[in-house]
Amino acid sequence: MTASRLHLVRHGEVHNPGRVLYGRLPGYGLSEAGRRMTWAAAEHVRDLDRAVTSLIASPLQRTQESAEPFTEIFGLVPVLDVRVIEPTNVFEGTQMRRSLMNPVNWWHLRRPSVPSWGEPYSSIAERMLSAMDEAWDASTASAAQGEGGDVVIVSHQAPIWITHLRVAGLPLRHDPRTRRCALSSVTSFERVGDVWREVDYAEPASGGIDLGAV
Repeated sequence: MTASRLHLVRHGEVHNPGRVLYGRLPGYGLSEAGRRMTWAAAEHVRDLDRAVTSLIASPLQRTQESAEPFTEIFGLVPVLDVRVIEPTNVFEGTQMRRSLMNPVNWWHLRRPSVPSWGEPYSSIAERMLSAMDEAWDASTASAAQGEGGDVVIVSHQAPIWITHLRVAGLPLRHDPRTRRCALSSVTSFERVGDVWREVDYAEPASGGIDLGAV
């Protein structure tokens, strides 16, 4: 069986009572609701009735915890890959609404197309596609030994949405409030030759408070 799909899974709801933009800060794990959401995502992939033979996760706590149900269901140990991590953001550790009220911070908003407040969108797209290509090629090579299957990558809202835009051939500049990438959502891709295409999007988990995303 060859690698036929690659699923980008967003982490579940994070315990964040302070409503901080947590970015890459340590200590932000899943809430109880978030843990239930991650199970819904893993069960959704299981119910697709496809073999999953590769599990990759961002090294942050919330993504590692979101990978745990996939480990239990598919018996896979996640490989941590920094290329699928949350992007940097100058507002990390702050309450975004309060920060935007301070004129001192408006300088960081001067070029939303880059964006000027964090890692360039083009950089995010390049590292995500690099990780996806490598995972796909490894799974395809394993298929030659009869061990191929789908790939699951547990990542974050911004990297997943930027990947969607790049694959669709759309401009990377966007309003972060318009992203179609719910908590514990599953965005699925196939690669034909060197070309990626998105084939499915699902939101198996309902509810959840989407706070603190970059």
